[in-house]
Order: sequence, then C-alpha cells, then structure tokens
Amino acid sequence: HVQLVESGGGLVQPGESLRLSCVASGITFSRHDMSWVRQAPGKEVEWVAGITSLPSLFRAASYADSVKGRFTISRDNAEDTLDLQMNSLTTDDTAMYYCARNWALWNLWGQGTQVTVS
Repeated sequence: HVQLVESGGGLVQPGESLRLSCVASGITFSRHDMSWVRQAPGKEVEWVAGITSLPSLFRAASYADSVKGRFTISRDNAEDTLDLQMNSLTTDDTAMYYCARNWALWNLWGQGTQVTVS
C-alpha cells in the first residue's frame, strides 16, 4: 500500500521545539526527493523544506525563508523515514504539516499532522 504517514505534531508554546516524522511505505523511498509542506487555515499550501534523494555525502537540503535557520529536514533511507526538526517555533508556524514526494509537483501526500503554536 503506497502511503506516507506523518506523526509528531502537537500543541506547543512559542519558542519551543517539535520533531515531525514521516514513514513511507509502498514506494522506493531512497529514489525520491522529499519535501515538507504546510497549510495554515485560510492560506495556500506553503513549501517548507526539501531534501534530495542523493546519498548522504552528496545530499542537499533547502528551506523556505520563513523557516531557514530554525528547521532542519533529514532522512533515513534505511528506515524510509523523513524528519523535520522545528526549533524556535512561532505562532506563524501553526499549520497542518505534510510530507510529500518530490521537491515540487508533489504527487503523494500523507494525511498530515497538526502543529499548533500558542
């Protein structure tokens, strides 16, 4: 069964941290660039971070300006997992967070995990 399953969301106070995780199944995870995207109520989907499928020595990550320096994306191809470490959270980070296949033109999404900063 092809799916992405996110976890790790919750309610935190400004300045606190959360770590989101995504487990992939039914796909050859190591072959795909992966992203974290988010959608706040009433707003469009926002790309948050992406990471290439390359071996770790050559792997690259990129971040939206809004999270640069606070968020870190990582992946474990042996475990088919994608993580997002989020530090110094602000109320603007409140959103549903999704892991998604590809850097852009995301063609597979998880069900999302809610992050609320309040």
